Amino acid sequence: MEVSFVIPLFNCLPLTQAMVASLQATLPAGLSHEIILVDDGSTDGTRAWLATLRAPFRVVLNDRNLGYATANNRGAALAQGDLLALLNNDLVLPPGWFEPLLAAHRALGLRAGLVGNVQLSIPSGDVDHAGMFVNVKGKLEHLRQRPSPLARWLHPVRPSVAVTGACVLLERALWQQLGGFDEGYVNGSEDVDLCFRAAQLGRINAVALRSVIRHHVSASPQRKARDEENTRRLTRRWRAELVAGIDRAWCWRYLEAHWLSSRDPINHAAARQVLAYVLHLRSTPPAEATRALNAALDAEFVRWESLLGSQTRA
Repeated sequence: MEVSFVIPLFNCLPLTQAMVASLQATLPAGLSHEIILVDDGSTDGTRAWLATLRAPFRVVLNDRNLGYATANNRGAALAQGDLLALLNNDLVLPPGWFEPLLAAHRALGLRAGLVGNVQLSIPSGDVDHAGMFVNVKGKLEHLRQRPSPLARWLHPVRPSVAVTGACVLLERALWQQLGGFDEGYVNGSEDVDLCFRAAQLGRINAVALRSVIRHHVSASPQRKARDEENTRRLTRRWRAELVAGIDRAWCWRYLEAHWLSSRDPINHAAARQVLAYVLHLRSTPPAEATRALNAALDAEFVRWESLLGSQTRA
C-alpha cells in the first residue's frame, strides 16, 4: 500500500463529510490507499456516520477527547502505507492537489522530511500558509505571501523551517523513527516540533508550491486554547534552532521593525552590519542579529512567566 491518510475528528460533522468527499473525488486513479478516521470523542452524530463507512475507510474511536497529537498517533499506529498523509477534517481539496505534493516528496528523495503545501483560508481566500519563518520575536509564523507563477515553475519545492500539520506528507518509516507527535503539546506546536526533529536527522522540510488546498482554519472547538503554553514549551526545547533560523529575510524584518521606526532607536553601526548581511556583503549573520533575537526570546519568557507561571509540561 502506498499512502495512508490519517484524519483526526472532533465534531464538525458537515465539514468532515465535505472534506472526505473532496478527498475521494480528487485522489489519482489507481492510487493504493487507506483512509483512517480517528474520532476524538465527538458528540454531534459523527460516530453514527462513521458506522456507515466501509473500505478504504478504517475507524478509530477514542473513549474521550485526547487531543490532536494523540489522535494522530493512534491513527498512524494502524497505518499500513509507505507514506503518511496527515489531514485536518476542515480542508477542502480541489482537483490536482495531491500529485504535486507527492512529486515534491519524491523529488527530495532520501532527504525528504515533512512536505506541506499552500493553503488558502476559506473565509477570506487569502494565503494562510505557504511555509513558516522565524519572526523578530523568535516565534514561528506562517508565510502568507502567494507564490508567484514564476516561483512555482522555477522552484516548485521550497525548503521551509517547518510546515503545518493540517496537510503534510512524510514517510511512515520517518514518522516511526521520530516517534510521532509529542503528546506533551495540547492542540498546537506538535507539527513544528516534529519538523525540528526531522531536521535534526538531516531531513529537509519543504512546501510543494504547486499543491494548493483550501482550509477553514482552526474550526475544531477550543483549537487555540493552549497556544501560549504550547509555544513556550516549543521555544524552551528548540531555542537554539530558532536562533539558528536567522536569515537575510529575518534581518530585513528586523530592520523594518527597528531601524525604520522612529519609535524604537537602534544602534546604527550594528544596523549597518545587519544591512550588509541583507545585501549579501557579508556571509554570516552579524552578532547584532543573534543578540537581538535572544533578547526578544528573553522578553517572551518573562511574559510567559507572568502569564503562565513557572511550571510547564515536560
